[in-house]
Amino acid sequence: MSVSQAQDVGFLRIFVDMFVDTHTHFYDEWLLPDAEAAIQRALDAGVGKMIQADVDSHERPAMWEVGRRHPGVLFQMLGLYPGSVAADWREELDQVFSLSGERDCVAIGEIGLDYHEGLEFVQQQKEVLRQQLELAASLDLPVNIHLRDAWEDFLAILADCKHLNLRGNLHCFTSSYEIYERANKYGDFSVGIGGVVTFKNASIAKTLERIPMEKILLETDAPYLAPVPFRGKRNESSYLPCIAAKVAEIKGKSLQEIESITTDNALTLFNLSPSPEGRGFGRG
Repeated sequence: MSVSQAQDVGFLRIFVDMFVDTHTHFYDEWLLPDAEAAIQRALDAGVGKMIQADVDSHERPAMWEVGRRHPGVLFQMLGLYPGSVAADWREELDQVFSLSGERDCVAIGEIGLDYHEGLEFVQQQKEVLRQQLELAASLDLPVNIHLRDAWEDFLAILADCKHLNLRGNLHCFTSSYEIYERANKYGDFSVGIGGVVTFKNASIAKTLERIPMEKILLETDAPYLAPVPFRGKRNESSYLPCIAAKVAEIKGKSLQEIESITTDNALTLFNLSPSPEGRGFGRG
């Protein structure tokens, strides 16, 4: 199967049973007006389950509402995004802890460190991350990790939290194999592979050659980071097969194998059932 055939998402659909998009945002203002049609397009493209990453209290109500309309198809994370850590971080974090006892969620995320836009709240980001890692461990939930320009600080925190026996995935992973190995010294971490892998000369393609298949998840991060041939446009979950086709090329496997393995990886990590009911036998 050539990557060029990935331009026809419908063509790819006939070869697979179900993909899982492990990181998307249907509630984002760029995608929300078209969310219902976008969800249907994803289903038509063979993306049977989609996990929405949480950001903060401002966008969370829309996330819950979209998810409520699609039980067994959409699943929600819960967490405070590092880019949303500001002067009101304590109130935001308190809400996450409060909701963790009331709402069904499949992961704590997206959480992490992001120094790209500024360093004003670096110490607060670290504290928020630590507390949410502890929350995930107490709930026996995986974590979904967002990182930009902060790997060393993240790995230091992860080392301190090794006793928590964390598991989760490194969202939008574009770093080195060395970083992947270091993270896995302190927990059980998969990598989320998105549209960047399809970009020309993307370094993650070489790294991905060395990462075991059982540690690979597929994601779109919609509406951001659309894969080739949609790069520069609004992303959506229906484009996930394009990412899968590139992963198949890199790993020397069939699209069916990529679908089967990555879907099994996602169902296992997030405790989801392959059935329409959605959840596995864990919390919920």
